[in-house]
Amino acid sequence: MIGTDVSMVKGVRIAGPGREFLIDDEPVDIVIDGGAITDIAPPGALRPTGEVLDAGGAWVVPGLWDNHVHTVQWALAAERVPLLTAGSAAEAARLMTDAEPLPDGRRVGAGFRDALWSDQPSLALLDDATGEVPTYLINADVHSTWLNSAALRREGFSAPDGVLREEDAFEISRRLNAVDPARADDAVLRAGERAASRGVTGLVDFDMAWNADAWPRRVAAGFSAHRVEFSVYPFDFDRAVESGLRTGESHGSPLIRVGALKIITDGSLGTRTAACSHHYPGDPANFGVLTVPPEELTDLLVAATGAGLAVAVHAIGDRAVTAALDAFTVSGAVGTIEHAQLVRHADLSRFARLGVVASVQPQHALDDRDLVETHWAGQTSIGYPLAALRRAGVQLRFGSDAPVAELDPWQGIGAAVDRTDDEREPWHPEERLTIDEALEASVRSSVRPGEPADLVLCGEDPRAAHGDGLRRMPVEATLLAGRVTHRS
Repeated sequence: MIGTDVSMVKGVRIAGPGREFLIDDEPVDIVIDGGAITDIAPPGALRPTGEVLDAGGAWVVPGLWDNHVHTVQWALAAERVPLLTAGSAAEAARLMTDAEPLPDGRRVGAGFRDALWSDQPSLALLDDATGEVPTYLINADVHSTWLNSAALRREGFSAPDGVLREEDAFEISRRLNAVDPARADDAVLRAGERAASRGVTGLVDFDMAWNADAWPRRVAAGFSAHRVEFSVYPFDFDRAVESGLRTGESHGSPLIRVGALKIITDGSLGTRTAACSHHYPGDPANFGVLTVPPEELTDLLVAATGAGLAVAVHAIGDRAVTAALDAFTVSGAVGTIEHAQLVRHADLSRFARLGVVASVQPQHALDDRDLVETHWAGQTSIGYPLAALRRAGVQLRFGSDAPVAELDPWQGIGAAVDRTDDEREPWHPEERLTIDEALEASVRSSVRPGEPADLVLCGEDPRAAHGDGLRRMPVEATLLAGRVTHRS
């Protein structure tokens, strides 16, 4: 049934946005025409005009969005050595010893978290384990990379400990991701199918590449798993303006729209470079880094606004968040702050007053809780706020930051609702959201007439699910504009 255009979803219970317009929870029939919902009626009241998808009483929510994905890096992660379980630098190096080189001769591993290791990455350690095969280890947060001597020579970099940070690390990732287009497109195609199996009907692509050519090429070659909003970066800003790109406009296909200008203004917690008000423990001179000075950031936002581009400002530490909000205030720009992992109390209401969307990744709060207790213990701002932002009237959008976290909106929804994913008590339970609030932050539409027929059929009622049941929500079918992209 994959690829089938459906004219009716029969016998389905509405569980997400749109249910507020119904008088009860009984099953209904959803009528679809031209890729949109045209009617919702009691079972059997309307005759279908084409293919029918019998939901058998399943629950439906609007199509899910992941609002922060590094698409090619996420797609290529499947061919890289997973390092998340490495408990030390020595163990991470050992995992790379026998790794099979990729077709380009490089060994690549990804996902290590060194912030809690008792030992430190070193050039000698990695050289001893990997020899003369160029070997690259990418931090889970992508803000640092650990290379052996062969890799450093190949890339033309030097580092006493083999670790490159921030812009140098991003450059390494860009080079590793710049594979043959056919190989990248095939990986993206397969990754899109996996995303559809979890109910994804749209994502925001923050790949550090010229995505304006890549996505039309992929759609022309048959990609049809979900909608895409693609970003551009400051190094391609002039090219974007010359190409006439404007946020929100369709670009070569109804599935593709131009997104925002992405600006990375500070580092990360895992690399201890997020720009914070208080220094990192044991390092009195380290308050993180503002990689874009405030005056330059304001100029970028002014230029983007004049060119018709929204902005997506990466700001993790509270100093970076404040600087971003200052730039929004002066420039009048519209857009998002990406991550907002540490926010001053006084800045909560500024988001709402300025209309700035908080694009956040709920799973990061759980993945980073031990790092926070160690490296942000002295910070006085709010860590990983969700409920606090929402109470202040801020619009939330959820994402994964894949491959930093798994691309599965149900993981983010579960993290927001439970604030724990193991046997420990919820972490800062005052920041939990309700299931309805979490779903609202994960969709772009509603199940009601006139809305796109982007639908997710769930095997269980999301509003009654808890814990692992919510995170592992069974997805029976996904529809994109009425076309089946997944069927279990």
